[in-house]
Amino acid sequence: MDNLIGDIITLGMLILLQAVLGFDNLLYISLESKNAPPERQSYVRKAGIGLAIFLRIGLLVVLLSVIGYFQAPIFELPFGDIIRGEFNIHSLIVLLGGAFIIYTAMKEIWHMIALEEHEEQAERKSKPTAVVITMIVLMNLVFSFDSILSAIALTDVVWVMATAIVIGGLLMIWLADTISTFLQKNRMYEVLGLFILFLVGVMLLSEGGHLAHLHLFGNEVTPMSKTTFYFVIVILVLTDVVQGRYQRKLLLEKQRKQQQLTKK
Repeated sequence: MDNLIGDIITLGMLILLQAVLGFDNLLYISLESKNAPPERQSYVRKAGIGLAIFLRIGLLVVLLSVIGYFQAPIFELPFGDIIRGEFNIHSLIVLLGGAFIIYTAMKEIWHMIALEEHEEQAERKSKPTAVVITMIVLMNLVFSFDSILSAIALTDVVWVMATAIVIGGLLMIWLADTISTFLQKNRMYEVLGLFILFLVGVMLLSEGGHLAHLHLFGNEVTPMSKTTFYFVIVILVLTDVVQGRYQRKLLLEKQRKQQQLTKK
């Protein structure tokens, strides 16, 4: 009985962990799904997350069986004080995922600031549905490494970890359309989301570099802590809110002056 109560408490902690770590994943899914045809975007979000749930459980089983192989070094960079490190499968997956997320964020930001923004967005070709779903599933697996390894550290009961993965995935499916709709209706927050996504990529790069014991010009690469990450997000959100209110105030002031000039 005591073991069952302990497992339920652990399950609750893991579900909370899945929800917290799933925020940046949902943000990526919302942005990536825009590449699908408009009528298929909701489908690719749900299908991508649904497939990822099964693959996460498979990844959990694999990690439990061969976790040592993921941590074992496979090659190193022995270039003295310039760059050195020992790379394993885990570090490579995290580094590649971080690099791809930064590329995705920068590409979307570039589309927004392009001189022919509206024309480019209108003429932008949609990707095949299968391609978008594949990208969502692959990046979901990259994001899942932290949560799965944290789950393994908290418990060795497989059903608890698998249940947390399923419930976390169902919560993501439930929230995916809501977040995407919010970003579509509030385009100014889409820019904020892209910079948060860029920050996620930086965090993954720093974590991957730490896992690889990477040293650049004699300085060790240290991982960005989750506390720092969420603190920066709060600052970005507050800055965006203040800036939005200030812009509305300037707009109202401009309209008031125009009305006064019209009356004269």
